[in-house]
This record gives sequence, C-alpha cells and structure tokens, in this order.
Amino acid sequence: MYELLDKIDSPSDLRKLDLGQLEQLCAELRSYLIECCAVNPGHLASSLGTVELIVGFHYVFSSPEDKIVFDVGHQAYAHKVLTGRREAFRKNRTKGGLSGFPSRSESEYDCFGTGHSSTSVSAALGLAEAAKLQNLNHKVVALIGDGALTGGLAFEGLNNAGISQSDLLVLLNDNNQSIDGNIGALHNYLLKVTTSVRYNRLKDKVWRSLGDNTLRARIQRWTRSIKSYAVKKSGGDLFEAMGFRYFGPIDGNNILSVVTNLRKLKDMTGPRVLHCCTVKGKGYAPAEADPVTWHAPGKFDPETGERKGGVRTAARYQDVFGQVLCELAEADPRVVGITPAMASGCGMTTFAHKFPGRFFDVGIEEEHAATFSAGLAAGGMRPFCNIYSSFSQRAYDQIIHDIALQRLPVVLCFDRAGLVGEDGATHQGAFDLAAYRSIPGAVVCAPKDEWELRQLMYTGLQQDEGPFIIRYPRGLGEGALWENVPFRQLTVGKAEAMVEGSEIAIVGTGPVLNRALEAAERFDGEVGVYNFRFVKPLDTAMLERIAKGYRRIVTVEDGTLKGGLFGAVSEYLCGHGYGIPVEPVGIADEFVAHASQKEQRAEYNLDKEGIEKILQKFLEN
Repeated sequence: MYELLDKIDSPSDLRKLDLGQLEQLCAELRSYLIECCAVNPGHLASSLGTVELIVGFHYVFSSPEDKIVFDVGHQAYAHKVLTGRREAFRKNRTKGGLSGFPSRSESEYDCFGTGHSSTSVSAALGLAEAAKLQNLNHKVVALIGDGALTGGLAFEGLNNAGISQSDLLVLLNDNNQSIDGNIGALHNYLLKVTTSVRYNRLKDKVWRSLGDNTLRARIQRWTRSIKSYAVKKSGGDLFEAMGFRYFGPIDGNNILSVVTNLRKLKDMTGPRVLHCCTVKGKGYAPAEADPVTWHAPGKFDPETGERKGGVRTAARYQDVFGQVLCELAEADPRVVGITPAMASGCGMTTFAHKFPGRFFDVGIEEEHAATFSAGLAAGGMRPFCNIYSSFSQRAYDQIIHDIALQRLPVVLCFDRAGLVGEDGATHQGAFDLAAYRSIPGAVVCAPKDEWELRQLMYTGLQQDEGPFIIRYPRGLGEGALWENVPFRQLTVGKAEAMVEGSEIAIVGTGPVLNRALEAAERFDGEVGVYNFRFVKPLDTAMLERIAKGYRRIVTVEDGTLKGGLFGAVSEYLCGHGYGIPVEPVGIADEFVAHASQKEQRAEYNLDKEGIEKILQKFLEN
C-alpha cells in the first residue's frame, strides 16, 4: 500500500533511499499516521508537524548509536514507525501495545523516556556527557518544541550545556510562527556561511591560534554583536547569550532543507541550536486549521475529518470545574484562574473569555503556576490553580514552601487524578493523595460526583488559609444534578454515611464510591458505605464509630495504596488501639501501564465487579 514506507523496518533502510525520495516518504508517513490514529486515537497534530525533522534525523545520523531525545513525546510517532514498530503502531496506546511516548523498555531507539515537558535538553546533555566520558563518538540531539521551551527545566539544561560547551544539538521545533520573511537574502546568506564546513574549520583554527587571551575575547564580542543584529528577529539572541551557536530559522517541513542543514551541523562540536519552523498538523487540513482540537482528536473519518465522539451521558469534570469557576468569579471579584498551558484541557476556556483580566495561562510552568498563585493570594486575591495531577508533582516544593508554609488561601484543583487511561505511566494521577496528605495544614479532598465538586470548590473559596486541594478524575461524571443548584459550604473534615451496614464498612473517597455503592446493594445490608470526601483532615469520630460497629473495613481509592486513604485509616486505627482489620482496594505499588480506563479499573478491582468479588470473599469467610 505504501511504496516506500512498507520497505523500511529500521533507519538503515531509510538511509538507502535517494534524497529525492524523502519527500514521498514523508507524505506516506503522514498518511500512515492519519490512517492509524483515525481508528486508534492518539496525539496526531504534533506528530504530523515533526515528520521531516524525524526523517531528517534518521537519514543523516546513525541511530541508535546517535541518539535523539524527544520532549514530551507527543511528537514521536514518526520515530516509532521508522524504528521497527510500523505494524505495532496500529496498537499504539492500547493494553499490551506500544506506549504513546518514547520508552526505554520498548526499543533501543528510545534512548530516554518522556511524557512530561521540558526535559529533553537536560537528558540529552547527560547522554552527551556520558558519551564523552566513555570516549564514544556518539552524537546527541534534543528535539524540543517552542511550548516546552517555556518550562524552567529547559532553561536550566540550556544554561548548563552552554557553560560546559557540551557536544549537543538542539532542534527547536517552532510550530507557532512562520519563517520571518523580513530577514530575507541576508539571513539566507548568513545561514549558508555559518553552517559551512570550510567556515567552521577556519573559525576553529583562528580561535586556537589566538588562544585564551584578550584579543580573542574582543573578537568574540565583536562577532557576536554583528551576528546578534542579524539574527535578533529570529530569536538567536537568547541562545547566543547562553553559549549556543544559533542557526536558522529554517523551514522544518522542507525535507531537503532539514537534511542539508543537519548534514552541515552534524560534525560540528559544542552546543548548537537549529531553529526549525513547522506547522502543527502539517499535511492534514483539519489539523492545520484547528491544531488545538486535533492535538488529540479521538476517532475520526480520515477522508472527511469528521470526529466520531460518542454521546455524552453526563458532564465532564473539567467542564463542571470551568462553569463553577465562572459562577464563583461573577460573585467574588477576588477569584482568579491560573493554568500551566492547559486552558482547554482543564475547562478554563470560557472563564478566559468572560474574565480575561483574571485569567492567567503561564505556559508549561507548573512550579511558577504554584508560586504565582501564592503571590496572588498574598496580595489579596483568591486563586484557583488548575494543574493535571501528575504534572502537579513538578510543583511539589512550591506547594509546600510557598503556599502551605505561609498558609495562603490557594485552591489547587488537580484534574486527571487517578487512572487516566491510554497516556500511560507518565500521566497516571496515582500519587497525589499520598504526596499532599503529608503537608501540614493542607486540606485534601475528592468529590464523588459533579455536585460534590461544585460544593468543594465553593467550600475552598470560603477558607482563609490553605492550601485547599481538590482532586478529580479525567472523563465523565456520574450524571448527578449540579447545574444551577445552590452553593453549600461543606464542613471541612466531615465524612458522610451513605449506607449503613452490619459486617463490612467501605471507607472510600472520590467517584469510585459510586461503584462501591453498586456493589454493596448485592449484600442485603451487610455492607455499609462511607464517603470520606476529606482525606485530610480525616473524620476520626466517624472512623471510630465505624471501627466499633463493623468486623472489617475496606478502603477504596483511585490512588496509590502507599500513603493514601488506606494509609490514613490504618495509621489512625493502629495508633489508637483498634484491632479491626483494614483491607485496601486501590492502585498497587507500581507504575500503571497504558490501557483504557475501564481496563485499568478492572485490573485494580476499582469497578463494581472487582469490589463485589472482594466483599464476597470476606463475607464468605
């Protein structure tokens, strides 16, 4: 079906092609990605934009000895297809199939695993230095997008690489701007000169002859000032100031240009940047027109671009958050919204339109988002900072040092908590309950449905000290009535008896409680269900009542069992002399592989059937 692509089982096959065949290969590769993602959803637009960069790398460099480190990994699909995983890619992100991100355990061509952003430069620098220490002549390339470049970790890596003069090539995948036409012929001339092998040999020879003296320093300052003037419109100043040699910008979707420039830069040494302008969604009209939607579009018709979303039976938690935030902001001018580049994903788009002056998208900077929120709170505002659960791990120190230690009233909303599905191990929100429960003065809570999320957001706004942490899952709610219902302040640290029983008490938190309720119905009053919506502070009075009235407790939580609700319940009961056995249901002490949320819940007994099975076992005994 694919004349060239079907013959490529490794990059060595790719390197057998003529340069003139690469444009056709890129077209076939795009068609294949669209074909696969149409029926097996994934991150499409980002990978469409990087096809030429990936083909160019594998054509010019000798992988796997030469290494490419991807930032985030959304953009790595073409890499997977070209490195012996073409047919396996049809099962990308499915249980037992390929990971949606680069993974060291999956292929020798994946030299570093990535799921979160801004890590590529630091990781690539480490690989480059490791090769140097072992006298290996391996080349290392970091492919980072302009979005990921906003993260502080990226700048830490750049700063270190520039100072150490490491042999590192950074490909800046700039998909937010086209090539600046104002640079014109002068720019093109300078690009040819500065990438010329003859030029760079002469330059290195001159530097060596000058030695490390005042004359050399003066010439360097003089040449930098001239070059800075020539490239300042294309962003070169920043990299030159950090010790990198800057080249570009080039058309990153022109395979001939990519290959030509990579060949020139391959054998240079020291830190260098090639600025590549690309189009996110390149080659597929719907994705080019709306790259935000087509970042991860779900299933679609590849011919028409019509998306095939199912009929929603309830609101998504992110949409509930967004609407409730607007209601709170209308009533209270102190309310502000903060997101680290996840406005649409967390449901804050409407808020941004209604309250543009009170909305802050800070870029992919979770640490800054937390401290910025602390500053807003210290200044008298009431910030709602929304971060995906797994991304919040990056801001852990700031949450402790800048928010909790100063007892500042910041409402931290952790979307995508618990089992998130196909994004895999890097994205599972498994650790938030355990991580944040240990922070003094923090309130940690989880709503069981949409109504409770609404009321917890309102309750968080009423608190004068913080942090107030609300964690909730990805996807649809339970269908609970929540729109236009009155706000109600919940008592912090107070649990709710949902169903009374006689033998086993289920102590749970979050939406999994609804599955526990369904399971309990089978056992004719023998099983009680209790909603510990506040994991911290814990309702110890309710817990003592349960310990005195039941023979066994089963804790149920959509999070790691090490230190979460199970830990909180066990610690208290053991510390206060209660001998009642406590059985945990939740995520085991392991990283959760990619699969559907339904499959993951079944694996950890977090569905109705799994909870029923556990209850049946204990009641029979």
